[in-house]
Amino acid sequence: MESQRSFLVIALAICSFFLYDAWQKDHAPKPPKPATEQVATASGEVQLSASGEVVAPTAVPAASKVIQVSTDVLEVSIDTAGGDIVGLHLPKYTVSLEDKTPYSLMRKLDGFSYTAQSGLLGDGPDEKGKAKPIYTATQEKFSLANGQTELVVSLTLQRDELNIEKRYTFTAGKYDVRVEYFLTNSGAGSKVVQPYYYLAQTIDNGKSENMMMPVYRGGAYSTAETRYEKFSFDDMKDAALDQSTKGGWISMIEHYFVSAWVPAADQQNQLFTMVSGGNLAVIGSKGPQVSLAAGEQKSIAATFYAGPKDQEQLEKIAPGLDLTVDYGFLWFLSQPLFWLMELIHGALGNWGLAIIGITILVKGLMFPLTKKQYESMAKMRNLKPKIDDLQARYKDNKEKMGPAMMELYRKEKVNPMGGCLPMLIQMPIFLALYWMFAESVELRQAPFFFWIQDLSAADPFYVLPVLYILSMYAMQKLTPMTVTDPMQQKIMLWMPVVFGVFFVIFPAGLVLYWVVSNLLSLAQMVYIYRDMEKRGLYVRG
Repeated sequence: MESQRSFLVIALAICSFFLYDAWQKDHAPKPPKPATEQVATASGEVQLSASGEVVAPTAVPAASKVIQVSTDVLEVSIDTAGGDIVGLHLPKYTVSLEDKTPYSLMRKLDGFSYTAQSGLLGDGPDEKGKAKPIYTATQEKFSLANGQTELVVSLTLQRDELNIEKRYTFTAGKYDVRVEYFLTNSGAGSKVVQPYYYLAQTIDNGKSENMMMPVYRGGAYSTAETRYEKFSFDDMKDAALDQSTKGGWISMIEHYFVSAWVPAADQQNQLFTMVSGGNLAVIGSKGPQVSLAAGEQKSIAATFYAGPKDQEQLEKIAPGLDLTVDYGFLWFLSQPLFWLMELIHGALGNWGLAIIGITILVKGLMFPLTKKQYESMAKMRNLKPKIDDLQARYKDNKEKMGPAMMELYRKEKVNPMGGCLPMLIQMPIFLALYWMFAESVELRQAPFFFWIQDLSAADPFYVLPVLYILSMYAMQKLTPMTVTDPMQQKIMLWMPVVFGVFFVIFPAGLVLYWVVSNLLSLAQMVYIYRDMEKRGLYVRG
């Protein structure tokens, strides 16, 4: 089992992993489907009855207004109909380097809707079959002034002797918003309300991913038993999530950004999903019923988050919310690697240099494995004349060739798997780095030097993919060749070009890592082989 053949197997395994990962996203097993009612509403919104069923409003909604709220990191549109968030932009994150328009995370347009809604069931204003209640605000525009740390937006409503204040509290520099209901029962009888919170998004049939760079867009949730679980739009179509949990949260995820509702952690919540009208996906949470005696006052609170996938901030908001930075099944490797890269960035002040730093660190730590790999490849090269002799001797007797080859390996104390096993051990590290670079919002529009002004985008001039191809060919020149099969030789010859073509569409940050890794490997190979030559363990062919 020649070392070059082993290298080819590993390369194909990496490609197979990416293909499998993309396939799995579309063909993952779906949960059993319970009975659920799905009704489309004329406005593209969803209303819930007290029992949790989906209902369509029968009344024509009264005229509502859209309130504009601005902070240093959020631009939010709140509709007085229901007090729902119908638009949300992120001024710190532009659409692209060329388009300086703030990134639109939530919006309500013709043909597409992505909103964050909340309300009160039971004796609350969100009654079955009725239009959303119209709240009153003191002004139509709210703005966080310079030096101001907090901005309160108050919406009020009186319905059936129940006085309601729906209050949004924004904090400077933060993407999490406190959403509270302050309730006063001014009637003679008791009132019972039940809060609900949900995210609703039109399902886009187009895929926001490519085969080699899959990007998940869909729902996710957390329970007391499960810290993080995806629930895709296809899952919502095929089945309804229906889980009771203490605490928990629900979210909708896209590349680099996330929105989430986090209800009170000390209460029992019911997580649910539904699809309205066949194309409006909903994921939400209902809280426990709250009873108010005559004259009693109570408050209900939850946290709404909409912004970048900032692991540090998300972890503070709710357990497991940082896992929406989806590193896949190797998250336990990606997270510490990202922590190390952040430390390096703090010292160097450039994310490109941080990538180079983490690459040097990883290659340095894995040098003992690399040394064993290259030494095994060199020993295999030394055996090539004897291997050629055995192949010539037993060319017509394949049954005897196998045992003869194994006896040769045993006699020369060479492990034919010696070049393969270290690569297998290193493969999870590469995949963990792959997902770390692909998912880290910190690299989005982060400049390196010269022509690379966005490490999350492809190299605009293909310089890094070309450097990758050249470095791979340089490695092949230094690698002791034992492959004699013409077809395998052709595959090895063209493999750098094939990978280089793939890397044309990869983020520049990932290709930068791979190029630096190859250059370090070249330096290590030169050092290792020269050392072996001095000790008489390797004869350059």
